[in-house]
Amino acid sequence: MSITGRASVKDGDTPVIRDARIRQHGIDTPENARICQNKAGRDYRCGQVAALAFADHIGEATVTCEPRDTDPFGRTVAVCQKGAEDSNAGMVSQAHAIAYRRYSTDYVSQK
Repeated sequence: MSITGRASVKDGDTPVIRDARIRQHGIDTPENARICQNKAGRDYRCGQVAALAFADHIGEATVTCEPRDTDPFGRTVAVCQKGAEDSNAGMVSQAHAIAYRRYSTDYVSQK
């Protein structure tokens, strides 16, 4: 059964709709506190950048997540959409997430 509603963002691959924490299927983003280095070698908060990009993408729109599985932490693993747009694919194509090949190859071509 679909999970639909206005989502808040826990991190770049974890929307929360009502009380449901959702792990986006087939993608992975850095955790909010993660520090990365840019091409110039400067540190930046890549996890925060990913979370903000996801929050900007969904805005206040209704998000629909289609469950695929449950992860070891009890989160629903799902493909989420804003309208007809696959949010998981969008995060990868905008370089805010990577295709999480350990669990799926669905988003490998989005690079």
